[in-house]
Amino acid sequence: MIPLEDSPVTRDGKALILAYDHGLEHGPSADFSSVPDTLDPEKIFDIGTHDAVTSLAVQKGVAETYYPSYDDSVNLLAKLNGTSNLWTGEPYSPQNWTVEYAAEIGADAVGYTVYSGSNHETEMYEDFRRVQEEAHSEYDLPVVMWSYPRGQGLKNDTKESVIAYATRIALEIGADMAKVKYPGSRESMEWAVQSAGDVPVVMSGGSKVSDYEFLSSVEAVMDAGGSGLAVGRNVWQREDPEAILDALEQVIFEDATADEALDE
Repeated sequence: MIPLEDSPVTRDGKALILAYDHGLEHGPSADFSSVPDTLDPEKIFDIGTHDAVTSLAVQKGVAETYYPSYDDSVNLLAKLNGTSNLWTGEPYSPQNWTVEYAAEIGADAVGYTVYSGSNHETEMYEDFRRVQEEAHSEYDLPVVMWSYPRGQGLKNDTKESVIAYATRIALEIGADMAKVKYPGSRESMEWAVQSAGDVPVVMSGGSKVSDYEFLSSVEAVMDAGGSGLAVGRNVWQREDPEAILDALEQVIFEDATADEALDE
């Protein structure tokens, strides 16, 4: 396991990953129409220069085109796999670029989605193995797993036992950080964090909710021993992304409560 304390994608062992892989995963209509200027990746890279953001997670084409202009101000988390929302089969996320190429562009870490429970689970585990071993042995890059149990046999992908299983899978197959959905309570998240052993656990931001609801869930994650957040829509779909990032910085890095962060 790569010690994330020594990586630029964390601060004091904590992380605020700004995710912007939604164009591939969800399409331009689903997530960008409410705030049309977020369709432009440059807008998100500008947001990503905020001091609270420890890395920006993007797909290959976005990284190739925009990261060279921001390599001094943004830490790149190269999201190596993904699939479109047009895919209707059993969940599978193919690799779209190599660890080698991500390293050449200047990635500080790589990210990889694994859908445990899918009929393609064994294939994705093998894909992840290749990525993890190359990232560690050849480039000394940490690997963040989007650990998302999903498949036709899974009825509730945010059930507390499922999220704890997701973090355990990240530990067992070699991730350096686990990104999981919020299981709904501090107690459930605590179990998930414990199940991950020494692997840091961050919460997926999910769909946009109110400032207080969002910050309260992040507070619960931190109280449960979590290491931070990987967030997209709950930041860049807001009219004032900097304001919510200011608040998140207090909750994640300064141990503030949601109420305290909103009072500032």
